[in-house]
Amino acid sequence: MYGEKPVIAIAGASGYIGQNLLKKFEGDATLIGLSRNGDKRESKDSIHWRSCDLFSLKDAEKGLAGADIAVYLVHSMIPSAKLTQGNFADLDAILADNFALAAKRQGIKKIIYIGGIVPKAEKNLSAHLESRLEVERILRSYGTPVTALRAGLIVGPKGSSFPILANLVKRLPIMILPKWTRMKTQPIALPDVLNSIKKTATEKSSKNSSYDLGGPDVLTYRQMMEITADVMGKKRKMYNVPLFSLYLSRLWLRLITGTPKEMVYPLVESLKHPLVANQDNVREDISRGTISFEKAAIYSLQEKDENKIQLLKKPELSPLKRDVRSVQRIILPEGWTADEVARYYVQWLERFLNPWIRTTVNNNFDCQIGWLGTKHPLLKLSYAHDRSNKDRALFYITGGLLSNDHNNERGRMEFRKIPGSNEVIIAIHDFMPALPWFIYQYTQANAHLFIMNCFRYHIKRLNRERGTVITH
Repeated sequence: MYGEKPVIAIAGASGYIGQNLLKKFEGDATLIGLSRNGDKRESKDSIHWRSCDLFSLKDAEKGLAGADIAVYLVHSMIPSAKLTQGNFADLDAILADNFALAAKRQGIKKIIYIGGIVPKAEKNLSAHLESRLEVERILRSYGTPVTALRAGLIVGPKGSSFPILANLVKRLPIMILPKWTRMKTQPIALPDVLNSIKKTATEKSSKNSSYDLGGPDVLTYRQMMEITADVMGKKRKMYNVPLFSLYLSRLWLRLITGTPKEMVYPLVESLKHPLVANQDNVREDISRGTISFEKAAIYSLQEKDENKIQLLKKPELSPLKRDVRSVQRIILPEGWTADEVARYYVQWLERFLNPWIRTTVNNNFDCQIGWLGTKHPLLKLSYAHDRSNKDRALFYITGGLLSNDHNNERGRMEFRKIPGSNEVIIAIHDFMPALPWFIYQYTQANAHLFIMNCFRYHIKRLNRERGTVITH
């Protein structure tokens, strides 16, 4: 199936799990590390770095070229643009769709995806777990076999969940514990997760499968806090309260741990579910971790600089790169394609902003959006025929008074159908505004968001009139 050594591309290779996975595979595979800043990293004999922005389908195709297996470790809870309008689930849907389509086009034989445990028979899943399931489904949409490894709390020296827990224990001598701290979970140590990924990647078979991962201990969050306190040698007083307030829990965790809200909010919402491995999704040689929570906590706390836990933080963005990403999701009218939604939007925009805005479209579907009485357009959009189809309409932002196009060749707007659903994502990527940043934030940015919300409402009303079933 593969050559002497498989070529494995790791999306998210510069992240928490990715860096450790590169070390795990080194010598046993030829590795391609995909990262937004891959060109700044030094390639070695067995590790080749590539710059890859997975919001770009072109980048994803180039990144996966020549690989046999792809490992998907990407999550968009931390925004990568200077200004991001949209929620993490919609951003993750775009990333997964680009990756899956690129994998199909490049002949990838297997995708390995690290998702989240889905509670058995649970209704009303948190947005975070719903998104993890949606990503899993999207990755499978183009026929490439996907092995999904679903984990709950991964215990390691960096990351999200365990560092948050460790910082709470470290900083609070007295803790008032809300109801979610009595919820059971099955933590798994980082080395056990790496073993599961490697075992899955080196198998010759390729088929769609989902396995739950878990360590030997099933614990409540309170029990994990107590064990962590013992490992740190700290005495902590803990008092249970019969409350489950998402708002207070999110605020509490942000203030005490200093974790960005983009990470805290989705994670806290998931704490209402028991995250224990489902026996129906257990495969003994892959699912079962052997390292106890206590040993994993000791390893994590001592890995770098005694008792210093590192949280995932917002990326440091260049002050010179003032780019914008704006993403909205709408219900696709019955019988319509994404390309038809794009054409309808251009017509609706002029009607909605009449008489102030005029839109003109030529035979190539290139579009200009102009202000009444001005000779120069506000925005110029060039339709990319070679990158568009019925499920995706792509426009490059090529000029206009509101666009700083001479400094940017990547600005684009797309209308994309989410595979296996009746939903369309409308997104602007890498847009560089011509207005001074402070002015843009409070004028054009808010105006765009207002217009997109109005278009969503308009399509919702249109669906209602046409009798389309609303599912989101």
